[in-house]
Amino acid sequence: MPTIVHGFDWPDRIVVGTIGRPGERAFYLQARDGRRVTSVALEKEQSAVLADKVAELLDEVATVDDNRFSVPETAPKELFDGDPLDQPVEPEFRAGALSLGFDPATAQVVIEAYPIDDEVEIVAEETGEDGEVEAVVEIPEPAELFQVKIPVGTARAFVERTREVVAAGRPPGVA
Repeated sequence: MPTIVHGFDWPDRIVVGTIGRPGERAFYLQARDGRRVTSVALEKEQSAVLADKVAELLDEVATVDDNRFSVPETAPKELFDGDPLDQPVEPEFRAGALSLGFDPATAQVVIEAYPIDDEVEIVAEETGEDGEVEAVVEIPEPAELFQVKIPVGTARAFVERTREVVAAGRPPGVA
């Protein structure tokens, strides 16, 4: 059965947002292009790691020798999106795995989310100097895929907003 792809190239909007009170919030990755809106449920931790990894990717692209991409160090103010999620929020699936890449042909960050029920095989694990474990996974052809391609300025704004949304909840360690 072919994969159902919820794809967005140059979307009007890409955000992480929440519904609910701190301590009871549900997190969503949401993209909009015109009237089409697609949401994917995330965990708070997935949201935080996604923001960090997008920031790392942008920093890495900015340091490439003979870089032809103009990667801003901070989010352009006009690209910041502080609005709530588009309603109604009806997630297509809960994300089990996320992947991140960069398309040099279009200078876009590529974010992909795969459903939690798809089987993922860990091919390799590596522990970084900071103790963070990064896994290389093999994902069989998924039933569904959420894919968003965004320019670097929008990606910086996405990182800033996502970090604000994650930090707006209850402090870490508070039950």
